[in-house]
Amino acid sequence: MSEASARRKPNEQPVLLDTELDHLPPELRWREWMGRVEAVIFAASEPVTRSVLARVVGRNCNLELIIDDIRAELAGRPYELVAVAGGWQHRTKKAFGDIIHAAFGTPAGQGAKELSQSEALVLMCIAYFQPITRGELSSFFGKEVSRDLIGVLRAEQLVASGPRSPQPGAPYTYVTTKTFLSQFGLDTLRQLPDFEALEDAGLLSKEKLLDHPRVCRYRR
Repeated sequence: MSEASARRKPNEQPVLLDTELDHLPPELRWREWMGRVEAVIFAASEPVTRSVLARVVGRNCNLELIIDDIRAELAGRPYELVAVAGGWQHRTKKAFGDIIHAAFGTPAGQGAKELSQSEALVLMCIAYFQPITRGELSSFFGKEVSRDLIGVLRAEQLVASGPRSPQPGAPYTYVTTKTFLSQFGLDTLRQLPDFEALEDAGLLSKEKLLDHPRVCRYRR
């Protein structure tokens, strides 16, 4: 038994973290909060949510302003603080992607398998029209979307099973995941590009999809 353990009384609670920092002048208190927030985000392997960051700062701390000040300090650095998948994460700036690829052979933050065009299109439809069944996906493309293709997206943790559909047989639906948001640099699904942007990129035939009743319901 360590000396510290021996001195600790039975059922004694660990010392609580001082989050309010009332003993510090306002400027130093703000700097300490900034340091705590950046340290937690830097140490995390996944985007850090507001609820996690709230554990290390005071009740009157405005996390948005803290994040803004951290971003301002990182303006000249090769990495930045981004809002992604419902939290915040440090990421290398896109301008340095080729440099990192030259050094390690993999673009920054990309260790996932490169999707085929078919896999990417199915993933896109799931993202826009979730929750959606495999049968509905097949009707979009006019051919069967195989279980193996869905399996690839599940293996990459880009999609997961959603609620059962009310259709006969109660088939599974599919939805995107936080990993999907993280991989594509999205904070929420509301940041998905609109149909026009996808059509301009040659990834979507808007006329074909907009004629489908499922898409009409989505647009309303």
